[in-house]
Amino acid sequence: MSIGDDAGTAFQTMRGRDFPALRQFTVFLENRVGQLLEVVKRFEGTGIRICALSISDAAECAFVRFLVSDADRGREILERSGLAIIETDLVGVELPAGPQPLLRVCTALLQAELNITQAYPLIVRPNGKPAVAIMVENTEFAMQTLIEKGFTIITEGDLEDDPTREG
Repeated sequence: MSIGDDAGTAFQTMRGRDFPALRQFTVFLENRVGQLLEVVKRFEGTGIRICALSISDAAECAFVRFLVSDADRGREILERSGLAIIETDLVGVELPAGPQPLLRVCTALLQAELNITQAYPLIVRPNGKPAVAIMVENTEFAMQTLIEKGFTIITEGDLEDDPTREG
């Protein structure tokens, strides 16, 4: 018997499937035709889908930011492909009903003095409702603020494929 066997210690990390932040991957690509396709094709046949996408173009390269339905396996695929990636946490928030839902989200974050540095819509619609991914200076405080204001936070588990869910 090795040390630690049957010790009753759970070896789960905070970054498990229930961690409320969404993990964004930023990939740096040469600014030439077909590079995005090559990245997207890496997920073909894996059962992982791209749930959100943002592209920032520069003269020499492009920064592709995306969320996938399984962040752990997605990171493995990207790392095995040899791509330079950066992983960051984003807040996923469901947009409430009403005429200006994004205004309500921005106002809540402003009242907490939180600056939004990136934002883009999710391609998938968790819970059948529109949602956005937002990068802020303090992810945990932003999530706490939004929850206290009555917003629904989107977690990594909400991005998983579920054949019974519509959207």
